[in-house]
Amino acid sequence: MQKENQKTSHHDVMPSVANFVSDLWFEGDFKEQPLYLQEIFELMLTTEFGDDRDLRLKMLSCLRTSRNLAETLSAFSDKQILKACSNVVVAKAV
Repeated sequence: MQKENQKTSHHDVMPSVANFVSDLWFEGDFKEQPLYLQEIFELMLTTEFGDDRDLRLKMLSCLRTSRNLAETLSAFSDKQILKACSNVVVAKAV
């Protein structure tokens, strides 16, 4: 059975999220991602392709999620985020 098809316990979620946030935060400048997405989406919306209600709702959802994550983590330094993510991963290993 492939690893992605195996059932995981609820305890596996937090280390996975911690790894994701840690990787995401340190790949490029995530703090600017909401602005980048907004710029891309605004350009797309001026095209015929962008004139689609479902697409617009998905774009707004992506922006909201990205903005919320960036705002949530903005109160912390990069060092604090890395330490917290590492602590969660280490706690799982114990």
